[in-house]
Amino acid sequence: MRGLRRFAGPRAPQQERCDLCGVTVADDNHRHLVDTEKRSLACACTSCSLLFAQHGAGGGRFRTVPDRYLADPGHAFDAAAWDLLQIPVGVAFFFRNAALDRLVALYPSPAGATESELDPATWQTVLGTSRLAAMLEPDVEALLLRRDEGRTECYLVPIDICYELVGRMRLLWQGFDGGAEARAALRAFFAHVGQRARPVTEGSRP
Repeated sequence: MRGLRRFAGPRAPQQERCDLCGVTVADDNHRHLVDTEKRSLACACTSCSLLFAQHGAGGGRFRTVPDRYLADPGHAFDAAAWDLLQIPVGVAFFFRNAALDRLVALYPSPAGATESELDPATWQTVLGTSRLAAMLEPDVEALLLRRDEGRTECYLVPIDICYELVGRMRLLWQGFDGGAEARAALRAFFAHVGQRARPVTEGSRP
């Protein structure tokens, strides 16, 4: 995906440009759009990202990736629920593909983002009734899960940071379990997500 080139690893220094208008994009105003036709991410400047922030703007082809991070401290997600997902690693993310009207489950691997078949009934059993699932925006947000030391963290996050995580893991992965460097990067990544995430409450609205 062209919009993910900044996550792909070392490269020659170059100026990022907005994929829509061509203006130079600095790190502090670098946003992403989801191209719903190509199923890819596009880099965007602040002005272009604002143009596509409303549903249906521009015919609905491009959608701005939001910047909200949410956590549900009251979610119940035990080992049995994780086993139902049949994810072979401890991290996965889930987003709803609006065009296909189905949930897509992906997890990081040495080969990149690997898709896992997820039966709709399983989705409903494990995650479908959670508050975060009810707030999830199709195509542009994901539910990010991490299973670690007997507990599962669950966050609602922008879809682009999930692919950022995939890029980091692909770059750093060594051996069967990823290696110490990849595990350290994973801990730092989730620490950052946890710091940014705002807890939802019973009265929170989608």
